[in-house]
Amino acid sequence: MNIHWLCGPVGRRFFVALLIVITPPLAAHEFWIEPVSYQIDTGERIVAYLRNGEKFEGSGQPYVKNTTNRFDIFTGGTANPIQARMGDSPAVNVAANKAGLAIVVHEKKVTTLRYSKWEKFQRFADHKAFANIKQRHEARGLPESGFKEAYSRYSKSLVAVAGGDGSDQQAGLAVELVALNNPYTDDLANGLTVAGFHQGKPVPYIQIELFEKNQSGLVTVSLHKTDSSGEVTLPVKPAHRYLVDMVVLQEPSVELAMQHNVAWETLWASLTFAVP
Repeated sequence: MNIHWLCGPVGRRFFVALLIVITPPLAAHEFWIEPVSYQIDTGERIVAYLRNGEKFEGSGQPYVKNTTNRFDIFTGGTANPIQARMGDSPAVNVAANKAGLAIVVHEKKVTTLRYSKWEKFQRFADHKAFANIKQRHEARGLPESGFKEAYSRYSKSLVAVAGGDGSDQQAGLAVELVALNNPYTDDLANGLTVAGFHQGKPVPYIQIELFEKNQSGLVTVSLHKTDSSGEVTLPVKPAHRYLVDMVVLQEPSVELAMQHNVAWETLWASLTFAVP
């Protein structure tokens, strides 16, 4: 192997990406897109990290092609693929040539997690407000230990380019959060409303976790729940950044269960934005 290639920028990107592939994922942690700047001018670049962590704090993840299903940016309602290279970090670095609200979309492939003890899964279920999980688990005749969960991540971020006029939209993800107000142009005195979707349909009465970060980096967390229409109005403040998180738990399809030998499937949706 050419040692000079390993020491060069391409080699470094490959090595970092390889570490991500072989390192076990952080279980039950959020995954999100975090722009360096949420408001930019035309001609500047949208630069953003993929992050994995807790409480709106996490390590930057490089772009890895074989763990990515989709990586797009919507401008003016049209989706275009993001041309990232293996190991890029920040993973997003695209020119902002059109004014308006840009929507960055990332979808990770399925990953699995094994639970050696029931208590760990129960804590996760309690935190995400999955009701009657023990009864549901036992009713399916599943073991209390040694079972696996499949999970996938669906992330969006809203970036204002030259004012950021426009609106968020459904991007066709299996689960997603859609902002029904524009955080950069609308009056948010009464809060910002988001809608949760699963397979394109509203998700009523599901827990929404809101992470709020002020200019000093202090993060506060609050729990909310969608109404019968799958919507919830979240309290937001000027000069803060936000991460909204929603997790859907379901029985895996027969195909997924057989392919990965899993008992449960979770689908994680995240949405990030800033309020000027």
